[in-house]
Amino acid sequence: MPDRSSLARIAPFATYIVFIAIADLLTRLGFSAMELRWLYPLKISVVVALLWYWRREYVEMAWPPVAGARHWLIAVAVGVAVFVAWINLGSSWMMVAAPTAGYQPLGPDGQMEWGLIAIRLAGAALVVPVMEELFWRAFLLRWLSRPDFLQVDPASVGLKAFAITAVLFAVEHNLWLAGLVAGIAYNLLYVRSRTLWSPILAHGVTNGILGAWVIASGRWEYW
Repeated sequence: MPDRSSLARIAPFATYIVFIAIADLLTRLGFSAMELRWLYPLKISVVVALLWYWRREYVEMAWPPVAGARHWLIAVAVGVAVFVAWINLGSSWMMVAAPTAGYQPLGPDGQMEWGLIAIRLAGAALVVPVMEELFWRAFLLRWLSRPDFLQVDPASVGLKAFAITAVLFAVEHNLWLAGLVAGIAYNLLYVRSRTLWSPILAHGVTNGILGAWVIASGRWEYW
């Protein structure tokens, strides 16, 4: 049974994955992307509630972070670079499975549902980066180095833990090669800056720009 510190970082991520599995199951049962578009607001609301409930456990998110302005500029640049990689590493061999219809915030007549779009953007750019970085970097990357992960300095993480975390982050995403690039980049940011806010910022920039690109291009499969 995970202790409270571990559970606080695992539960929001695990809940998010369970919702993805539910959406996949409902799709297989014949529900359309339009019928399932309300599932995302529910998913992100539950994740936000869990993050808020365990907020006092997240000592690695203390403010202000120790990183300087240079680290923030690098984090933004990395976030943009990962976005570019994400939309260009989409060949069939770079995918775990065939792309799905994705999240489509459209009404019955195909019009944009801007309320749903706002929730999806906020979830992707603000909530998901915090939830995923707490799990992948703050917890798993350090836990693989030593079970008492809260005592592990990010700068001391070994190559084995670094590689395993990056690979697992890759296979969590359908675009596994783009995910691997992102996993390595976010790992490096955490190790070099020694603050979780650095990969959170990069991750948020990636997801925010990706969301804007999806809306502008109608490439919903990237959502």
